[in-house]
Amino acid sequence: MTELPLQPDQTAPTSSTAGPELVQLLTPEGERVHHPDYDVDLTDDEYRELYRDLVLVRRIDVEATALQRQGELGIWAALLGQEAAQVGSGRALREKDFAFPTYREHGVAWCKGVDPLTLLGLFRGASNGGWDPQEKRFNLYTIVIGSQTLHATGYAMGITKDGGVGPQADGSDGEAVIAYFGDGASSQGDVNEAFVWASVYNSPVVFFCQNNQWGISTPTAAQTRIPLYQRALGFGFPGVRVDGNDVLASYAVTRAALDNARSGGGPTLVEAFTYRMGAHTTSDDPSRYRLASELEAWKLKDPLERMKSFLYKQQLVDSDFFGQLEADADALAARIRKGCLEMPDPDPLSIFDDVYDEITPLLLEQKAEFGAYLEGFAEKGDH
Repeated sequence: MTELPLQPDQTAPTSSTAGPELVQLLTPEGERVHHPDYDVDLTDDEYRELYRDLVLVRRIDVEATALQRQGELGIWAALLGQEAAQVGSGRALREKDFAFPTYREHGVAWCKGVDPLTLLGLFRGASNGGWDPQEKRFNLYTIVIGSQTLHATGYAMGITKDGGVGPQADGSDGEAVIAYFGDGASSQGDVNEAFVWASVYNSPVVFFCQNNQWGISTPTAAQTRIPLYQRALGFGFPGVRVDGNDVLASYAVTRAALDNARSGGGPTLVEAFTYRMGAHTTSDDPSRYRLASELEAWKLKDPLERMKSFLYKQQLVDSDFFGQLEADADALAARIRKGCLEMPDPDPLSIFDDVYDEITPLLLEQKAEFGAYLEGFAEKGDH
């Protein structure tokens, strides 16, 4: 059935009301359901490990938020409420797959083996990047909204040029790329340009949009007249919308999209329908633009409580499991706090060292000028 265009006095449908239902494998009450196209059959240990990831990722986020409020971090971009989308998609990645994040993918970073303290060093201003992207197969955080989708697409095009798609000589079936971005970034030109290039070159990239309903203070309904995943059709590749608060569904959908990319099937747009339960960053006050009742409604869909209920109902856990997990979370939080407070301040002049592979004459001149400027404070006894 073809939808008629909206008239000026009509309200555009939101992602929560338009289009088919989400791909879902766990209901908000923790009941296991099945989907004809996407499903998972994990071991008991794997189910428990997914929940453990969710708990530890949230604890990292809570601790970092507290550190920022206490003046130990300059800013922090919380992921509260988006843990399932990040852990589910992150655990679907294979070792060779490359991820291109925004500045909020702390859960994916955890899945890719990036130490949380390395993330905090970036937000504390103690490092100029933090980790080796090639070592972790996880690119540096990207502040420029949406630009990482172009980086991911270019990298994916390179994989194809290098023959990295399809069966490989070592017996593997190639590699894929995943690009993370938010609903707000979907309105950026960079993202749409990345869609064009990925489609035309049939690149092995998965575009993973975490639709948390708010592009800072702009609701999704003010940015699109159709569900975001349907935009993919206009670029010539498939799109799917998944319950982003369901870690099992997020895992299943992302795994299928990555498998399709590795085998030469080209790009896929995954819209993880979720909710940003906290502020956009610690410099934001969401109470100024959204209703408290909206937040309360989404708390009933909390991704951690959903998985916890599932584990209980399947009799996969006991009190000892939760006791040990709580102790592990406390230990992780203590390590993060201690490590953050003990981070040494970087040498101010080191900011010039890694701009290029070899420092240029102009940068040497600027470094010398800045060094002289700093020495002027020392001469006056100022620190």
